Amino acid sequence: MGFVKVQKNKAYYKRIQTKYRRRREGKTDYHARRRLVTQDKNKYNTPKYRLVIRKTNKKVICQIVYSTILGDRVLCQALSTELEKYGVPVGFTNYAACYATGLLVARRALQIVGLDQAHIGVEEVNAEEYHVDEEDEGDRRPFKVILDVGLIRTIPSARWCGILKGAVDGGLHVPHSVKKFPGYKEPEERGGDYEYDAGAHLERIVGLHVQEYMEMLQEEDPERYKVAFSKFIENDIEPDAIEEMYRECHKKIREDPKFVKKADSGIKNTRHGNIIKTSNGSEYTRNIKRSYQQRKSRVFQKKMTAFKKASAAADDEE
Repeated sequence: MGFVKVQKNKAYYKRIQTKYRRRREGKTDYHARRRLVTQDKNKYNTPKYRLVIRKTNKKVICQIVYSTILGDRVLCQALSTELEKYGVPVGFTNYAACYATGLLVARRALQIVGLDQAHIGVEEVNAEEYHVDEEDEGDRRPFKVILDVGLIRTIPSARWCGILKGAVDGGLHVPHSVKKFPGYKEPEERGGDYEYDAGAHLERIVGLHVQEYMEMLQEEDPERYKVAFSKFIENDIEPDAIEEMYRECHKKIREDPKFVKKADSGIKNTRHGNIIKTSNGSEYTRNIKRSYQQRKSRVFQKKMTAFKKASAAADDEE
């Protein structure tokens, strides 16, 4: 056999560096984060705000976040599930709900910093191209945030566009273009003017695409309609009422975007070993968390038990 060079020798492994935990878990793009959070040194500890967008299977999460040495701090948050308070009881992940959530977080943030009256944004949604910095006439500059979509792929006409448009119409200054919005058409010649069909975008914002799909299923597949829109049927929401529902939601958000904390339920828990008992009589099991020493001793006990069994088996063979 010929000579085979060892590529990964001791020197190689001595120089290996472990990636950050969230990089190993595939949760954070540190190459992008470094550019989003790094602030100019001449800004003298001025926070650099980000509009953080995250989506789950059941809701959309929007936060205004700024970074410090000790970690990220959240100025305010809005969840699409909060839209139930504003007259939208179902459909918390569609494009129309994303727009409403973006509008909610924008109005809530501006209320906190005292700019809700100075920068009203677009009161009646029309999906036209709008930049609050161009409309600025007040003493205070607009509240600037940078879009942070994390690991979401920024494909055109996706739901993150709805959140961005809602935040911009709500009065936040988010640097952006309409290039990826629904209704955008690239110029035919290089350097020419692009076309933007605001009407096509507006249909998505007020949920007309949901209405069309509901009407199509009603006619072609009633059984599938009952399954796909069971929550709409439970809440007596007809296809014709979709647009009005979202427009009323926008008005209610502008009237009162403030977050109200839920009242204390009054249920007190007491622990008896691994059993948790509540004041209303119910109980459930939750194991007590072991300390480091307890975990270490438990492993040692398992090793000793296995050793004794092996020794006994060896004695029996003899």
